[in-house]
Amino acid sequence: MPRVIGLMSGSSLDGLDIACVDFSFAHNHWSFVFVQTETVPYSSDWVDRLSTATNLDARSYLLLHTSYGHYLGQCVRTFLDRYQLNNSDIVLISSHGHTVFHEPWNFMTGQIGDGAAIVAESQLTVVSDLRALDVAHGGQGAPIVPIGEKYLFGQYRLLLNLGGIANITDQKHHIAFDICPANRILNKLCREYRNTDYDENGQCASQGEINENLLKELNQFDYYKKIYPKSLSNSFGLDLIYPILKLTNESIENLLRTYVEHIVQQICLSIRMIIEQEKQNENTYENCQILITGGGAHNQFLIEQLRVRLNEQFHIEIANCDVRLIDFKEALIMAFIGLLRLENQPNVLSSVTGAKFDTIGGALWKNN
Repeated sequence: MPRVIGLMSGSSLDGLDIACVDFSFAHNHWSFVFVQTETVPYSSDWVDRLSTATNLDARSYLLLHTSYGHYLGQCVRTFLDRYQLNNSDIVLISSHGHTVFHEPWNFMTGQIGDGAAIVAESQLTVVSDLRALDVAHGGQGAPIVPIGEKYLFGQYRLLLNLGGIANITDQKHHIAFDICPANRILNKLCREYRNTDYDENGQCASQGEINENLLKELNQFDYYKKIYPKSLSNSFGLDLIYPILKLTNESIENLLRTYVEHIVQQICLSIRMIIEQEKQNENTYENCQILITGGGAHNQFLIEQLRVRLNEQFHIEIANCDVRLIDFKEALIMAFIGLLRLENQPNVLSSVTGAKFDTIGGALWKNN
């Protein structure tokens, strides 16, 4: 039963997710058990350094790449000590890193967090740079979680991640793609207008009203009409979406309410796109359950808007989900992707990303 640590840092910048997971394979089926999990909140300094990394010169970028790798390794070391976990029981650390650049059209993606530095701090074998090989072979390099969803959550046809960026998976058709910026925008609005990290339970948004003109402007981007496979960079939300919100004179309540509506509409339009592109009947999702994870799953107002809309339009029900799975599904799957890399098994699906073929992605850094 291999024990793996998965590390995930999403674009919402709320912190580093650490999941220690035991995996087992029996009767042609993968299963997992969470051993320990923890989210290490980012300090204001790290939030600033990560959010401004796109502005760095080459030398400063590499220094941040190294520094962040050492930080990740130190976080793992503290995690192991806190929960009295033995190094000898850990097969490897699989680190997603933090995405700074993502330009698959230029065959380039950049996640900082030097694997060598993580090894030096943790004294454990590390797999990092999980997306690069897929991108080099013409893929989007995203989403990469569907390989884990396929083997660990095969009972669900639809899966929705509400992280910094919202993305959806339809396992029947082996489809997954980024939908729109989500928590990255909601959280940034809260930080700048309310001096809070997020809108707890969507309470502030629930008190606002939708600005229809603003909503129309948010919905007009060409990306939303583009057919999958497709993926988003963080800059889409920060450079294109957020300035539109900033230019309005709306209250924070109305901005949050309008953006929640934007997320809900784009999710529904994405499901509609799948129905049309795969030539499915209108009732194809009837009685289907959707598994929703990520920080946005805690936003009760957003989830309630989704619940109503998904049921009305598609007869889709939201599945009950364990809180730990909501928070650590991405870190769990990063651990699984690293394990597949160690076992020389394909860990990124070309049917999802559009690459020439499935790849065995990730740089392997051995400890001794």
